[in-house]
Amino acid sequence: MSSEKTRLEICNLTADQYPLIKELMDEAYPELGGAWPKHTISLLIEKFPEGQIGVIDGDELVGLALSVQVDYARYSNPHTYEDIVDSNDVVSNNTEGDTMYGLDVVIKKSHRGMRIGRRLYDARKELCRQYNFRGMLAGGRIPSYHTYRHEMTPTEFIEKVDRKEIYDPILSFQLANDFQVKRLLKKYLPEDEESVGFATLLEWNNIFYEPTDTVLESRKTTVRVGAVQWQMRSVSSLDELLKQVEYFVDTVSDYQSDFIVFPEFFNAPLMGLGRQTTQTEAIRFLAGFTADIRDAMSRMAVEYNANIITGSMPINENGTIYNVSYLCHRSGKVDEQRKIHITPHEKNDWVIRGGDKLSVFETDAGRVGILICYDVEFPELGRLMAEQGLEILFVPFWTDTKNAYLRVRLCAQARAIENECYVVIAGSVGNLPEVESLDVQYSQSAVLTPSDFPFPHDATLSEATSNTEMLLFSDLDMDKLRVLHNEGSVRNLKDRRKDLYDVIMKK
Repeated sequence: MSSEKTRLEICNLTADQYPLIKELMDEAYPELGGAWPKHTISLLIEKFPEGQIGVIDGDELVGLALSVQVDYARYSNPHTYEDIVDSNDVVSNNTEGDTMYGLDVVIKKSHRGMRIGRRLYDARKELCRQYNFRGMLAGGRIPSYHTYRHEMTPTEFIEKVDRKEIYDPILSFQLANDFQVKRLLKKYLPEDEESVGFATLLEWNNIFYEPTDTVLESRKTTVRVGAVQWQMRSVSSLDELLKQVEYFVDTVSDYQSDFIVFPEFFNAPLMGLGRQTTQTEAIRFLAGFTADIRDAMSRMAVEYNANIITGSMPINENGTIYNVSYLCHRSGKVDEQRKIHITPHEKNDWVIRGGDKLSVFETDAGRVGILICYDVEFPELGRLMAEQGLEILFVPFWTDTKNAYLRVRLCAQARAIENECYVVIAGSVGNLPEVESLDVQYSQSAVLTPSDFPFPHDATLSEATSNTEMLLFSDLDMDKLRVLHNEGSVRNLKDRRKDLYDVIMKK
């Protein structure tokens, strides 16, 4: 057929198109009795009109896809064709069903090879998203199996088709359209001699499916984050520092942000209030403020309705100093993540010890994790978090020079790409000569993304002006992550060779 004369359009089938439907199905299924009777088609169109999709070329029906609504729990388990279509060719449609069941896809012989089947499946997938179905199920014939029935079992046949060692016109097509074989169905259609009565139970999952019914329980699809590029400045008291913190939290609240993140050791100017003679004494003095700062920021999280990542602060636990970041939920709950990898400066001058736990936290705006500065330079931690469903990684950092900053920035970029998540980095700027270790700062806070078509070309959603105090806002599209995980150009998480290697936490 000349493509120049082809004018393909997708439509919903109507009852008066039955003669065209019959002609198409008779051509496709002569060995199975041809088309369904008119009353079957009419009932399908009446009960579930959106699920009956056709492709027309002028006045000619050249493709169709027929579907019904079913209950997933029932039809994701073994069943037969008669469970779908009774002896009177009546197909039952469950209007309360949470899943679409694919009955037939038929393409006219003259129009095969024109990707019409893919158009029909794309239309079905879009319908699943619009109706918030869990996905699609289908009992798929394996018409090439009769050729191999004496050489291999149906399961072996399916595995070879999956590896593209054997071609099956139905199963190969279904696998190419992102369907997964859930199980083998026996005696599905006993009169199907080509398939020897076997079929595959195929499943396609709608990654946008939302199982909750209420707005309050539904998952956020857009999450707004604010990163504070903090100016180190002298303070005369803890209250003065907290007023500066509250200014940023208040501003974030005005913009209805879900998260705000502060830098590592943003409270370091408080060391200038003491009379310490060594850096070890200074960090222990600073740790004395941590509980009050945590409690104040937790109160702000509730009052201003924003989840706060508190940068990081030292804590003194039974004489041992740790570097800890708190996640103050706007519900009032407080979680913590301790820095695991300690830099030589922290270890030698401040005698800080590394933590031994790694967590991903459930929040009202997604699954988040925290890696403090140096920790993001160790890829194992990000991968362990990705295994727990990490969506947003927050990285509070503190760097003095540009090369130190770039170590954090470039490693954070890698974590976003390899773990298919957003990464928000926040650092401090400015000089504070009267406090040792705060002589110089370098920072350019940023929001980093995976690298694929839905995201910015340089995998950077936004970035601050370097070495300038400011608040950086970004909106994170969480649905883009879900698409990436399942339909990305590359799939870093799915394609890991777990048969060769794995990353585990010993504790």
